[in-house]
Amino acid sequence: MSEAVSPSITLERLGAKGRYVAVVDGIEDPAELTFSIVNDHLIIADHTGVPDSMRGLGVSKALLERLVADAREKQVKIVPLCPYVNAQRQKHPEWADVFQG
Repeated sequence: MSEAVSPSITLERLGAKGRYVAVVDGIEDPAELTFSIVNDHLIIADHTGVPDSMRGLGVSKALLERLVADAREKQVKIVPLCPYVNAQRQKHPEWADVFQG
């Protein structure tokens, strides 16, 4: 595994959809964690996608940590439909307060 980096993460929202986009200096393709907004208190984490050029850099976890932090701040629950998000939820009991199901 390569050394973890600190990606630049931005939030994009369009209607009932959203995504966190992570960019790492020197790597052209971004990574993303997409979600669907059910209502003001519930979102569904749909998909995490990381290009091969970012694998092993900790970008997926950084995206998820941002999602968790934002969910706490906005008092939103997350449904972990994405297999990666669900697997990480099970490894991090300290995140239980933001996950539903």
